[in-house]
Amino acid sequence: MCLERLEKALQESLQNLEQEGRLKGREMIITDIRKAKGEEGPRYFLKGREGKPYIRMNSNSYLGLSLRKEMISPGKEATLQFGTGPGAVRFISGTFQTHRKLEQKLANFHKRDDAIIFSSAYTTVLGVLTPLITGETIVISDELNHNCIINAIRLSRPADKAIYRHLDMGELEEQLKKSIGKGKRIVILTDGIFSMRGDYAPLDRISELSQRFQKHFAEGVVVVVDDSHGVGCFGATGRGTEEYTKADGVDILIGTLGKAFGVNGGYATSSQTVITYLRENAPLYIYSNPISPAEAAEAYHSLEIIESEEGQAILEHLQRMTRRFEEGLKELGYEIIESDHPIVPLMVRDTKKTKELVNFLIENGILATGLNFPVVPRGDEEIRFQVNADHTPYDIDTVLEVLRRWKNYSKK
Repeated sequence: MCLERLEKALQESLQNLEQEGRLKGREMIITDIRKAKGEEGPRYFLKGREGKPYIRMNSNSYLGLSLRKEMISPGKEATLQFGTGPGAVRFISGTFQTHRKLEQKLANFHKRDDAIIFSSAYTTVLGVLTPLITGETIVISDELNHNCIINAIRLSRPADKAIYRHLDMGELEEQLKKSIGKGKRIVILTDGIFSMRGDYAPLDRISELSQRFQKHFAEGVVVVVDDSHGVGCFGATGRGTEEYTKADGVDILIGTLGKAFGVNGGYATSSQTVITYLRENAPLYIYSNPISPAEAAEAYHSLEIIESEEGQAILEHLQRMTRRFEEGLKELGYEIIESDHPIVPLMVRDTKKTKELVNFLIENGILATGLNFPVVPRGDEEIRFQVNADHTPYDIDTVLEVLRRWKNYSKK
């Protein structure tokens, strides 16, 4: 192999990342999990820190479903019936009954005609947008949309693209006006929940704007929402930002099975024509294996839980724990971005201090994620805490106590 020159260039790049404070470094390896016991929720154990239990405050598993016994059993049964993997992409031989049952369940959950499953939410966004954005399509996107949306736009090569200031509906309207006569189709792209901040898009207002401008474009104005952090854990019944904002006009809704649903994979749901078109034209669906039959069965069961009385109780507990944590942080004098969503950003606004606080939390048994530039804009450096439904009042109060001690420690 002749990698010397390439390795030199890559090493220089890594050194630059480290000097700029953007090197992620080695990932923590979870070696064991202790299930909830007494007043404590689950505790996690790390390689190199054997014997020390951690409260995990950086998990997307908002409903805490992934550790539940009743979630694991359907996966075992599906594996015994269909095997461990799909064996091929779906149009060849990879569709099992569990996949279609899940797609129909997702469509019913979101009150749509049909749904299509991808291997992840990231690939769902890429898979949906690349065949929908043509050379005569104009894309209008929120400036803080997720990386997957940014990359999907780059890959799609639209006729034109416009970025509006975060949640600025006045600027979105102006961009729609400026786009008249420039293309046949408009695609408005937004996250439902913005994962770095926990705030949400006003989907009701976006939908109203799209309806007002339909007549100006031969192929209409299409609203596409990636609500991966919203579905399952946001809204009165867990149906996400669309439900929370009472929006009527989201044309294509993208979600994930890997966060609140506690499994793996992504999906899109829409009209029958749109979903059929995607099955025929989305390369990341056509040429990629689906999730396993076991994962599909487990995700189906998570939807059954969410739609039950037990699911409602889980949601209400999650909301209480989120409020308890937010109120505690405010009482301690921390700056946060308030929301009903269980993402709770603690604004540090300094890269060095963010790293120091993350290290302090780890030393005191708390797993949390620091976000620095370029993941967030300069000056918006933060600790992103994520409350889960398997957190207990004791867990929340324990984290708050550590953060109280940090206040005293950082003053020294």
